[in-house]
Formats: sequence, structure tokens, C-alpha cells
Amino acid sequence: MTLRLVIFFVMLVYVANAQTPARQPVRVGVVGLVHTHVHGVFHKAYREKGQTDIQIVGIAEPDRQLAERYAKQYGFPMSLVYPTIEAMLDATKPEAVTDFGKIIDHLKTVRLAAPRGIHVMVEKPLAVSLDHARQMADLAQKHKIQLLTNYETTWYGSNHRAYAMTIGEKAIGDVRKLVIHDGHQGPQEIGCTPEFLTWLTDPVENGAGALFDFGCYGANLATWLMQGQRPTSVMAVTAQIKPDIYPKVDDEATIIVTYPKAQAVIQASWNWPYARKDMEVYGQTGSIMALDAKRMRVRLNEREPERIQEATSADAPAPDPFAYLARVVRGDEKEIDNLTSLPNNLVVMEILEAARTSAKTGKTIKIR
Repeated sequence: MTLRLVIFFVMLVYVANAQTPARQPVRVGVVGLVHTHVHGVFHKAYREKGQTDIQIVGIAEPDRQLAERYAKQYGFPMSLVYPTIEAMLDATKPEAVTDFGKIIDHLKTVRLAAPRGIHVMVEKPLAVSLDHARQMADLAQKHKIQLLTNYETTWYGSNHRAYAMTIGEKAIGDVRKLVIHDGHQGPQEIGCTPEFLTWLTDPVENGAGALFDFGCYGANLATWLMQGQRPTSVMAVTAQIKPDIYPKVDDEATIIVTYPKAQAVIQASWNWPYARKDMEVYGQTGSIMALDAKRMRVRLNEREPERIQEATSADAPAPDPFAYLARVVRGDEKEIDNLTSLPNNLVVMEILEAARTSAKTGKTIKIR
């Protein structure tokens, strides 16, 4: 190839790149500040240097003092803050909203956002009841928006590597038992803010106590590893070990979820001696345990010794939920990640509602 042709092709590439507009961040609205997981979206938008995934265009929060506290911490102007969701949506016209309000208010957010064609990501769990969840799903489908549920454990590389080994590679045979532990010493004990504690420890506004707060993680992961299969029955036992601190809700919960050829034991607690989010997967021949976001303990069969291995963040579908939300809104995801998806989380709500009923009645709830 002559030098003249080389220069010509280089110039073509330069012109093509120059004519391609830079991708703009997805315009995101924040609904509510009473769930302190909201630090995640503010850290992403205001502390992560060079990120182009999201731009916060509005915040809906009626508590002005609470909004001012976050504004001072992260340096955003109070002009972003609106007293109602409607006012924020109409004034800023976001492409998506992230909900950091009370779980009972998730339905209201979807009712307002869906008819406007605005995608929604809520913090786990999806809703306070199966009825609310189904109403939200109907609205999302009617208005053709994505309705995502964010769990911290969705972004653990270890969980995705465990899934790939179990389901994709069949490294330990068919799943026979899942044991999933989630929780911490208690929301008051770890220093949750007053605005968070108020609704988190309310059975109406949160749906339950530890049963919903941490049982949802196990239901989400179990539904994923059982490839969306609905269980045949659910049984749950709850307790109030610290009624002086949590007089209205359970602080201890164990859920047994039964499938035709497997069983999941979900242990959700505000009484662990330390914070934990770990999972044990037992197959026909071996086991895979996700100890935290990266570390795994693997034993493929009885003859082989156990080994420790590490996953990476690249094993997860995205580095964080807001990067993933941006990809969904931009249409970069052909299929929604199962852990985040609406079908998975409708089954999660079915499990949680059955667990709540079982704990109240002392009966095993059959799933039809």
C-alpha cells in the first residue's frame, strides 16, 4: 500500500470519529433520600472521577433538612431538589429514576414514572407485598419501561462465578441444596440513620423486619440458581430476640424454600456477630461457596481437596448498579440480568409473602 493510500485511510478514520458524537450520560432522577443506600448513587455521580454513565438531574425529597445534609456532603446544588416526585419528573424529564424511599412507596414511584416512559430501579426488595409487585409489573409492561431491582450481591463476582460453574459448566452436578446467609448485628447497632430506622423497623412500610430486609437476598439468589423455577412450598420461622430494640418487627428469620429436587435454606438476621452476605451451593458431587464479593471455597467432589479461589468484578454484569442502569437505558443490554429482572423479583415476592404468612400462621405454604 502506498504512503498516499495510508494517509487517505487514516484521514477517513479521523473524520468518522470526529463526526460521531460523544455518548451523553443517562439523565437520572433520585426519588427519596431516606434509604441510606442513596450514598451509592451520589458517590457514583459526584465522587467517581471521569464517569460518564449517569447525570443526576433532579432529586425528589420533601425533607429539606435531609436534602441539605446530602447537598453539603456531596456538593450538589439545592436547586436539584424538588418537594414531590411529580414536580421533579415534570421539571427535569429524566430517562430513569432510582428509588431510595420507603419500600411501600415503590408502587407510587412506578405509578408516576411508567406513564411518562421513565425507567425505574428500586432498592431491594421490589415491594412490600405480592399485590404491590404485580401492580408495578403491570404498569411496567403496559408502558414498556424497564423495572429493575438492585441488590448489593448482584455485583459480587463470586456469585456470578459460582453460577457459571454450577449452571454453565455443571461442575458439581444438579443443585440439591442452597444455604444463604445475610444480615448484620442489627440496623440500630450498626448506626443506621434515624430516617432509615423509622421505616426499616415498621412492618407496614418495610413489609417485615429481617425477614424482608435480608430474606430477599436469599430468595433472589435461590430463584436465580433454580433458573426462575417457582418453589412448591415455603416455610418460615421468625423471632424477636431484641424486642426492646425492635418491638414491631422480627429481627431473626429462617426460610425453607422447597423445589421438586432441591431445597434452599435462607437465614436472614439482625443478630449476626458481624455483617455477612455469603452463599453455599451444594450439588450432586461437590460444593461451591461464595464467601464474599470475591473469595470462593470450591470442592468439586469427595476425592478432591477443597481449594480457595477468587473471582473478579469482571465476572459480574457491571461494576455497579448505576453503570448497569445506564447500559439498560441506552439499549446496550439485549437481555436484562436475571438477578435484577422483573420475572425473578416477582418470584422473590411470592416467596417473601409466603414466608410472612407461614411465620404468622405456623403453617407451610403451598405454592400453586
